[in-house]
Amino acid sequence: MRPFSVRNLAAAVLLASLGALASGCAATAVKPWDRDLLAQKKMQFAPSPLQYTIDQHIYFSKEASTGGLTVGGGGCGCN
Repeated sequence: MRPFSVRNLAAAVLLASLGALASGCAATAVKPWDRDLLAQKKMQFAPSPLQYTIDQHIYFSKEASTGGLTVGGGGCGCN
C-alpha cells in the first residue's frame, strides 16, 4: 500500500473544497412563502422613484458624467 503523496493530498483537498462550494449554491432558493416579502416595495433597489431621480441628478451634477451611479467614469478624466 502506497502512502498519499502531496499531489494526491492536494487533489483531495481541492475536490473537497469544490464540493463544499458547490453545495452552498443549493441554499439560495427562495421559498414560495417568502416571495411576497421580497416583492414588497421597500425591498426594491430604488423604493422611491422620486428620491432615486433626485439622487441621480445630484451625482450627475457633481460628477459631470452620465448616470453617476450606474456608469463608470467621472468628469475629471482620472478613470
